[in-house]
Amino acid sequence: MPRIFTALVPPDEAIADLDAFLDPRRDAVAELRWSPIGQVHLTLAFVADIEDWRLDDLLEGTASAAARRRLGSVAIAGGGAFPDVDRAKVLWAGLDLDPASADELDLLAAGCRTAAARAGAAPDGARFRPHLTVARSGRPRGVLALVRVLDAYRGPAWTPADVVVLASHLGEGPRGGARHEELARFPLGGAGRV
Repeated sequence: MPRIFTALVPPDEAIADLDAFLDPRRDAVAELRWSPIGQVHLTLAFVADIEDWRLDDLLEGTASAAARRRLGSVAIAGGGAFPDVDRAKVLWAGLDLDPASADELDLLAAGCRTAAARAGAAPDGARFRPHLTVARSGRPRGVLALVRVLDAYRGPAWTPADVVVLASHLGEGPRGGARHEELARFPLGGAGRV
């Protein structure tokens, strides 16, 4: 089974706006490997390995976690680098959301991670820091300027409607990267599979 993750996927309009903002800046740092724009997402929980027979348990738990949460208006805004600008491995775009939605998002991520653990998978234990990875780097030179540019970005707002469960097939995507396959989509604040 491929690696599995649950995510919020911004709508096409938000992704297109971010893409238009990033496009003239993509050549600024040659060492950056840009994420395919169609794969930009906010990871809620990541599972490197789960047995096929436990996948239904993961999906059921994720549906339940999604049904308990509602988010208000969200916009892609700002940015930064992990672990920090001087040692940047990941360039990311952030989110602008109201305090109530920030709390709901934290609870949603915790619920998705709990669903993975109850399904017998070991979710990534890193602290949840909401972000959308836009590029990766082996050498951080020049990233500071891009972080400053991203810091001024604010895209169109939207209200997340669902949580998506995706499988990541390594080496099968563009330029030898990952190919993402949607396994299921569960509505926030609702019930059932879409």
